Amino acid sequence: MTSSPALDTAAALGALDPSSAISSLPWLAASLAEDAAAGRFAAWGRSTVVDENVGEAVLSRALFNELHLRAELEASWPVGNAGLLHVYGYLLSTTPTPYGLKRERWLTDDLALACGLEGGAFSPWTGSGTLLSRVTAAAASLLSRADAIDEAVEGRSTRIAFGDPLPDGAAALAYAVDGLIVTMFPVADPAALRSGLGAPRLRWNAA
Repeated sequence: MTSSPALDTAAALGALDPSSAISSLPWLAASLAEDAAAGRFAAWGRSTVVDENVGEAVLSRALFNELHLRAELEASWPVGNAGLLHVYGYLLSTTPTPYGLKRERWLTDDLALACGLEGGAFSPWTGSGTLLSRVTAAAASLLSRADAIDEAVEGRSTRIAFGDPLPDGAAALAYAVDGLIVTMFPVADPAALRSGLGAPRLRWNAA
């Protein structure tokens, strides 16, 4: 599962008519409403939509605002709720990055397998519970590991956790700031990333 015609169409529409784009995907509109009602976004911290790799926003301001409206969250462009942006917002991003489209982490099996889950565990439109609920559970499990890296950044606590490597060496990474999840993604060479972290700072679009 690397693409969906309906998702591709919605993503293309997102910058022009974000409300229609979201409504065209009934599972997305329902997930946003369910997660908002359940208070699931509270487990996530703040993030900017300006990607550190490409130096520009990966979502339009109109789509950013519509997503937060649907999730019943306050936000001030370009900083919003990390769970909303990284989980649902990334599904609708059309901005290419050095690692491909942001949505690929949810549409391929790489991250799910690196989290010790079955392939398709992060399918946005299938499975038990919303995508956000499944991602939150997986990220929280990683961040609870005893071997996670804790750093202090200007009075804020950050935590970087790697999962057990797969046979090819890849692993899952989860990142939190002040006890709130910021992001989760697969890493091809966790040992190299770990050794190259350098001075503590806010990472991976955290705000």
